[in-house]
Amino acid sequence: MTDPYLPDHGDDGYRVGHYDLELDYRPHTGRLAGRAVLSAVAEARSDRLVLDFGPLAVSRVLVDGRPARFTHGGGKLRVRPQRPVAGPFTAEVRYAGTARPVRTRHWGELGWDQLTDGALVASQPVGAPSWFPCNDLVRDRATYRIAVTAPSAYTVLANGVLVDGRVGGSTTTWVYEQTEPMATYLASVQVGVYERLALADGQDLHAPARLLRAARYDFARQPRMVEVFEELFGPYPFRRYQVVVTDDELEVPVEAQGMSVFGANHVDGRRGCERLVAHELAHQWFGNSVGLARWRDIWLNEGFACYAEWLWAERSGGPGAAGQAARAHARLSRLPRDLRLGDPGVANMFDDRVYERGALVLHALRDRVGDQDFFAAVRDWTGTFRHRTATTADFAAVVQRHTALPLEAFFRAWLEDFALPAL
Repeated sequence: MTDPYLPDHGDDGYRVGHYDLELDYRPHTGRLAGRAVLSAVAEARSDRLVLDFGPLAVSRVLVDGRPARFTHGGGKLRVRPQRPVAGPFTAEVRYAGTARPVRTRHWGELGWDQLTDGALVASQPVGAPSWFPCNDLVRDRATYRIAVTAPSAYTVLANGVLVDGRVGGSTTTWVYEQTEPMATYLASVQVGVYERLALADGQDLHAPARLLRAARYDFARQPRMVEVFEELFGPYPFRRYQVVVTDDELEVPVEAQGMSVFGANHVDGRRGCERLVAHELAHQWFGNSVGLARWRDIWLNEGFACYAEWLWAERSGGPGAAGQAARAHARLSRLPRDLRLGDPGVANMFDDRVYERGALVLHALRDRVGDQDFFAAVRDWTGTFRHRTATTADFAAVVQRHTALPLEAFFRAWLEDFALPAL
């Protein structure tokens, strides 16, 4: 069964365990050539395979090393192997064309996007097929190897750890390995002319030279932020954390696994966007490590990330979480009561009310059970479901382990009812 919010994406008939992506990218023309090898397991014997894949042209498909027939259109790559797949199998796809994002009904263009000088990938929730063939199902998480060849003047950043960098004439091949399982929408590549600044062990900042001084100041407190979040949420779940500041302006920062991307407009040399630094960092625990089993539970990602903004302000000399919650509650009380937080509908997945009401749920829960039990439950949540997917019911069950107070009516009022409960 596919996700009810996005029934045209993904195939529940198989699971991908690993993606091996080899890309060649030319920033000045936008040409992207790729070879993708998917190592997967079929749930049952099948004579067909369907991948999500966007506008790039497919030249060849192999299944278990044998040429396969295929058709490609409407965002789907439909493959007929010479022999039916059963159990483990590999699918190799070769493709090329001018890279561009995919158009969506609710969220504009998503995926691989050209910058003035370089590229970025912003895929949430359905942009991954713009640059590699995949099983674009939110709960189907895999490990990755991403190798990108680009002109040597450019820096290439991708998820995971850089394991190789080979210079060949005027180009360099950058090879990254992401060994923790990752949803397709979190896979990312960033290409640009960047300077690197080490903020702390395992934390790097990449920015254009003209923005480096301001970015250094704006992100200087991020290492302390990591320490605070580790205290509150548990150990940072990945081996590295990379921040990229593009030379272009972005509407909002971009979330990826082990990486966050900010626009030039998010850097002012005065920490004017520090709440966004906290928000994107928190997603490494909530959304990237603990992932969604279904899109209807998006509040688990965005509510925690929004609440992390309030917690950081509280711990860094800013306004307390209680005051911020009261102001958010007042704002929400003036807005229409037509959104159910636990099932907002696909068109409202990224509505601001999902973020703020999600944060309010957590603050109200903290008030109800007390700080000790609340943060113990949060650390249990990130530990129990580390690098796994989960649902709202899973979260409620974890919290209930830490308190004798009945919580069914609490969660029903905040997550299922349209009315806004009192704070």
